[in-house]
Amino acid sequence: MQKIYDTIVIGGGQSALACGYYLNRANLNYLLLDDQQAPGASWRHYWDSLTLFSPAAFSSLPGWLMPESKDEYPSRDEVIDYLTQYENRYKVPVERPVHVQDVCFEDGLYVIKTKEKTYYTRTVISATGSFRKPFIPDIPDADKFKGKQLHSAAYKKPEPFSGKRVLIVGGGNSGAQILAEVSEVADTSWVTLEEVTFLPDDVDGRVLFDQASARYYAMQHGREVNSSQFHVGNIVMVPPVKKARDRGALHTVRPFLRFYEQGVVWQNGKQEKIDAVIWCTGYRYALDHLACLQLERDEKGRVAVEGSRSTQQPGLWLVGYGNWTGFASATLIGVGRSARQTVAEIQKHLEQV
Repeated sequence: MQKIYDTIVIGGGQSALACGYYLNRANLNYLLLDDQQAPGASWRHYWDSLTLFSPAAFSSLPGWLMPESKDEYPSRDEVIDYLTQYENRYKVPVERPVHVQDVCFEDGLYVIKTKEKTYYTRTVISATGSFRKPFIPDIPDADKFKGKQLHSAAYKKPEPFSGKRVLIVGGGNSGAQILAEVSEVADTSWVTLEEVTFLPDDVDGRVLFDQASARYYAMQHGREVNSSQFHVGNIVMVPPVKKARDRGALHTVRPFLRFYEQGVVWQNGKQEKIDAVIWCTGYRYALDHLACLQLERDEKGRVAVEGSRSTQQPGLWLVGYGNWTGFASATLIGVGRSARQTVAEIQKHLEQV
C-alpha cells in the first residue's frame, strides 16, 4: 500500500529545515522533497564571496546556534556547512534530488507528482522560496544586445569581467556587494532607480531585524510606526562595500532607456558601449508546482494566506517567502517563528480531519 504522510515539505533549504525541527517535536510523520543534489539549497548557487550581514549568533535556525564564523560575518560556505550539519543533527528526513512537478488534491489527499514517483500526504508545506525565479525587467531591445547579460543568481566571481565595461543594475545589498568586487577588476557603473541609502558602519543585520520587528509589532497593535528608522532595503556596509566606498566606487546612476547592439542608450540619448550587464533585480515566487490547485494570485504572484496558511486550499501552508507568509520569514533568524506557528496549525488541522 502507498504510504500516506502527515505532511510533506517541498524544499530543502532553511525554511524547510526550520519546519522539520518543529515537525520532529510534534512527532508527525513527514518528509522533505529537495530538488538539489546536496544540503544547502539556494546557498550552493550564490556567488563565491557572499556573506551574511549579521553575526552567526543572529543568523540561526531554531534549536541550534550557528557556529561562530572565522570572520565578522558568516560566509556562503559556512552557511552551507551549518545547514548541512543542522539537517544531520535533527535527522530531518529528506529525499533528493526530487523535482516536484505538480501538487494536486484528490479524494481528500494531496498527490505530489514527480518524474520518478508519486507521494501522498494529508497536508503540504511549500517552502521553495524564490531562487528558481530570477527577475529581469523588460527593457526595450534587450534581445538586440550582443554583450553578456546575467542575473545575480548566475554570477559567481568577478574574474570573467576583468578589463570590461560592466553595468551592475539593482539598488539592494546584492547589487552593492557584487559591484564592490567587480569594480576591482572592471570599469563599472551602478544603475539604480534612485539614490541608495547607506547604513552607518556600525549598523548590521542585528539592528535591522530588531527595528523591523519593532515596526511590525507596532503596526500589529495599531501604534504609530517610526519611519525614520533603518530599513532592510538600506545598504549594509560589510567589509567589501566599505572598501569600495574608500575607492570611490559606490556612485549610482539612473536607469538607461534601452539597449542597442553594442550597449545601452542613456536617458540623455547618449549611446555607450557595454560588455556586460549583471542584473541584481530580485526574484519572483517559485510556485509553479502549485498550478494544479488553481489558486488565485494577486498582481505580485502571491496566493491569499492567513499567516502562512492558504485561505483557498485547506491543508496547504507556504513558509519562507518573506513578510507575505510571516514576518521576516525569508531570513535565517526570522523563519523559525513562521515554522513554529505553521506546525501548530498543521497539528490542529490533522486532529480535525
